[in-house]
Order: sequence, then C-alpha cells, then structure tokens
Amino acid sequence: MTKRSWWTESRTAAVLLPVAGLIAAIGLWWLATIVFAVPKFLVPSPADVVARAAEDPMMLLESTWVSLAETVGGFLLAVVIGVPIALLIVRSAILERLVYPLLLMVNAIPKIAVAPLLAVWMGFGPSPKVVMVVLMCFFPIVISTAQGMKSTPVELVELLRSLNASRTQEFFKLRIWHAMPQIFTGLKVAISLAVIGSVIGEFIAATKGLGYLIYTSGASADTALAFAAILLLSIMSIVLFYGLVLLEHRLLPWAQEKR
Repeated sequence: MTKRSWWTESRTAAVLLPVAGLIAAIGLWWLATIVFAVPKFLVPSPADVVARAAEDPMMLLESTWVSLAETVGGFLLAVVIGVPIALLIVRSAILERLVYPLLLMVNAIPKIAVAPLLAVWMGFGPSPKVVMVVLMCFFPIVISTAQGMKSTPVELVELLRSLNASRTQEFFKLRIWHAMPQIFTGLKVAISLAVIGSVIGEFIAATKGLGYLIYTSGASADTALAFAAILLLSIMSIVLFYGLVLLEHRLLPWAQEKR
C-alpha cells in the first residue's frame, strides 16, 4: 500500500467511523424508546425530536445563532486576555507568584454560582453570557500557554543565545512556536467549556438562545424541543472543536508529523 492510498483510507476512516458511531447511538436510542415503551414526555424518540424541530425550525436556528455568537465571542475574548497574561507570567517569576494563586482562586469558584450575580450586574443581554464563557475558558488557555512556553528545550534556548539573539527574539521566534501544540490543546479544551458557559448563562439570564430554550421547554414538559436544542448544542460543540483541529493542522503541520 502506497503512502498516498494509506493517507486517503485513513482520512476516509476518520470520517466514516464517527458517522457510524453516531448512527449506532441514534439506533440504540430509538430501539430503547420502543422496547421499554418510554412515554414521549419523558424521553422522545428521534422521530419525535425531528418532527418537533420541523414545526418551528426558524426558532431553533435563531436560538442556535444566538448561542453560537455568545460562545465564539466569549472564547475569542478569553484568548485575547488569557494568552498575553500567560506570556507575562512566563517572563516574570514575581508576576507568576503573584497571579497564579488568583487564577486558581477564580477557577475554583463554581461558575453556576456567579451566573445570578452577572445577571444582576449586566442584565439579560448577551454580556453576562459572554463573561461566563470567558470565565470558563480563561484558566485552561492561560495554563496551557504558560506550560507550553516553559517546556522549550534548554539546548534550543542556549543555541539561540549563542547566536546573540535577544530575549525578545528568543521569546517570539522560539518559545511561542514551540508552545503552539500545547496552546492548541488548551484552546480545544476551552472551546468545549465555552459552549457549557453560554448554556449556564442562558439558564440564568436570557430571553433567547438554546440554553434558554432547554430551560423553558423543560419547564413546560416539551421534552422533544429540549432534545432538539441539546442536539443542536452538541453539533455546535463538535463543529467548533474540529474547526480548531483543522486550524491546528493548517498552521502546525510540523507538529502533526512529529506526532
């Protein structure tokens, strides 16, 4: 088998195997609702979910767009804030000792406990949801970036210094690029948490969005609509995650070959 044919088959398998797993999971779900005669208001079948979604697709699409905008906006804001803070931490031992305990303290706070306060402070607009997403994403982005920067091999640093490179050149031409795989690992963890953050915010302080739709449909026992919203959240999370994977493959092909 040639290298090209192996690559093609592996890419095909990477697509077909997840699809097969998804179809099997839906089939088991459908079979369980039939075999155990589960009432529709408790666990709807896949057909019930599709039928309910078809009744008002525009409402689901609008809610998906709202949740997606909050998720992506909060995630990008967390990157803009978190990466520079991680770089400052790496460059200053004093700042690291000063900031790390604060980061751990913020990360230890249950985010669901903060959501009602955000609603009081910011109202029911998109702002509290975006802030909740930032709180969920901030810690893994900072930690992965800082650890990646610190993991640069000493021999490479010494080689660059022997060539009279400045600290700035060492920082931006060596350490950041060497840390990129770990940075992307943190970003992939953060993007999944971002979806959770937007849903938490919508449970507490929202008038639209998939999280709000799940909350209201659960309260009215419209479980088919709640399942449709949950499935859309899952699809959104998967798309965002694999979007980052694709970006990583494009920007860091050398990291993939090394693996």
